[in-house]
Amino acid sequence: GRLGDLIGPRTMFVAGIAVFTVASAACGLAPGAGWLIGFRAVQGLGAAMLMPQTLAIVTMTFPPERRGAAFGIWGAVAGLATIAGPTLGGLLVTAFDWRWIFFVNLPIGIAVLAVTFFIIPGFQPGRRHRFDVLGVTLASLALLAICYGLVEGQRYDWGTVYSFISIPLIIAAGVVLLAVFLLVQKLRQEREPLIPFALFRNRNFTLMNWVSGTLSIGMLGIFLPLTIYLQSALGFSALKAGLTLAPSSVVMIFAAPFLGKLTDKTGGKYILICGLTLFAIGMGWVVLIATPHSTWYDFLPALIVAGLGMGGTFAPLTTVAMREVDPRMAGAASGVLNTTRQVGSVIGTAAVGALLQNRLAASLTSQATSASASLPPQARAPFVNGFRQAASSGLIGGAPAGSGAPAGTPPGLVAQLHRLGAEVFSTGYVLAMRWTMVMPIAVVLIAAASCFAISNKAAGQGRVTAAQDGQMA
Repeated sequence: GRLGDLIGPRTMFVAGIAVFTVASAACGLAPGAGWLIGFRAVQGLGAAMLMPQTLAIVTMTFPPERRGAAFGIWGAVAGLATIAGPTLGGLLVTAFDWRWIFFVNLPIGIAVLAVTFFIIPGFQPGRRHRFDVLGVTLASLALLAICYGLVEGQRYDWGTVYSFISIPLIIAAGVVLLAVFLLVQKLRQEREPLIPFALFRNRNFTLMNWVSGTLSIGMLGIFLPLTIYLQSALGFSALKAGLTLAPSSVVMIFAAPFLGKLTDKTGGKYILICGLTLFAIGMGWVVLIATPHSTWYDFLPALIVAGLGMGGTFAPLTTVAMREVDPRMAGAASGVLNTTRQVGSVIGTAAVGALLQNRLAASLTSQATSASASLPPQARAPFVNGFRQAASSGLIGGAPAGSGAPAGTPPGLVAQLHRLGAEVFSTGYVLAMRWTMVMPIAVVLIAAASCFAISNKAAGQGRVTAAQDGQMA
């Protein structure tokens, strides 16, 4: 994001698209899992190069009184992507091969590169800038340590990784590095820092970073268990699971531009509060009606409510955050907002993953114990132990193979164990999911409550800033 401020957002956007497209081709041609993971990291680099530039380009292209509508369309396209991702991905995997989920990016990337120079203005910084290499190094190491610790903590039971190195030590090191990074940034404020602290003098920008982070925690915390539920507990294919969730994104596509334009007129505060609240209500509704035997259409009304909430969330959030940002710092602001969202996603995934495993261990053992009463005495203990061991090792993909059936078990009893095991997993997972989802839904409601602190300004109140933007252009 900051590089976009220094060398021009269009230049960084083009470079990011090129890196992402080439990395997608490499992912599709990867000869093994190790190569695939490495090329995925390069994909992530390309995404990091291009994503912050999208918000910066919109901020620099449109005056404040038109940014809400522009960000609304930006949000609608994001909604379209949330449909196309799981739905098209499921279709490609089902009909062709997993490699095609990467190859499909090639014509898109080439088309974007072809039209970029005709559509996007070539904003230039106008003077020579310096790049904060020390800041980049410290920030990257700090975020790497914190994210690694949170993501891998469950794998190591939040204990030792190697020798004296432990998960708490890694996370603590990340926090210390983050503190050092902030100190270095404070000392560099007069020499073009990676993060200009002047951004945080704007209350709305600071508040929207908090809301963006908490919203990401909540959204990842909601959709991760829900996706596992659809595919593992209900047995939906990847395509059917994507189509089941699609109505919320369809509603978002139509609602986001309208609500974004309304944000320009009203300031967005109450639209954002209502959007976050409706999203929490819709997803809470989904959890309440979820059963081991639900059908896709059972969730349709709840997902429509959630989609309406999503439509009233992303455009106002981005508009409120970026409306008063100096265009010279738009890339830095967009980068901070994007990083906050990504870190929130990591925290949400890690927290919900740990909580889900904890609740699964309890619910699966309880359900297996109750269900084992219908089995012959010699099969009960292995059946229960199979689920207990599977839950403690992090099983989230279905009942353990054979559900504890020892060698030599009669075929009829094996079939019964498989059937009973599937029922135990589905019922136990639903119970665990309900308790787990309380946390992310509560986090989204906290984000909604935080929005009451927004300094609500309609775009018409920012005409001095608009004039300044005109001078910048």
